[in-house]
Amino acid sequence: MPSISMFYGIIIRMFFAPDEHNPPHFHASYQGLDATVDIRTCEIINSNLSKKHNKLILAWAELHQDELIANWELVMNAEAPQHIEALR
Repeated sequence: MPSISMFYGIIIRMFFAPDEHNPPHFHASYQGLDATVDIRTCEIINSNLSKKHNKLILAWAELHQDELIANWELVMNAEAPQHIEALR
């Protein structure tokens, strides 16, 4: 699963198709904990991360929603996703 961004120790990744499934989403991990985020709604699907980390991830997702959607389309066609700028 390629990394598409990293900030504050949080790694953002997307799987390649055919392993992926709807809804369009990405995975975030931090120190062995994980979250899955719906790209369309910028909402947490599931997470065992802290509220602080979830807020950072959602803020980043909202800023880069169009790029995330474009990356989802790439991975669904078995193409590599593009790097997305980190949260600053």
